[in-house]
Amino acid sequence: MIPLVVADVGKEYIIRKVGGNAEVRRHLENLGFVAGGAATVVADVSGNVIVNIKGARIAISKEMAMKIMV
Repeated sequence: MIPLVVADVGKEYIIRKVGGNAEVRRHLENLGFVAGGAATVVADVSGNVIVNIKGARIAISKEMAMKIMV
């Protein structure tokens, strides 16, 4: 497993684990980052990671992306 922040751009990954405290996990799950779901890193821009998940593009901080294991 690797954190989403170091994942290759353009490659689809399966989310294995979402870490962090309960509030962070709940926030990420509300955005669609759930174990077993697919995520593709679209770009790494200005300290944020843009991720395509469930057909939507979502920008999250690198700190949040470190908590998502693929």
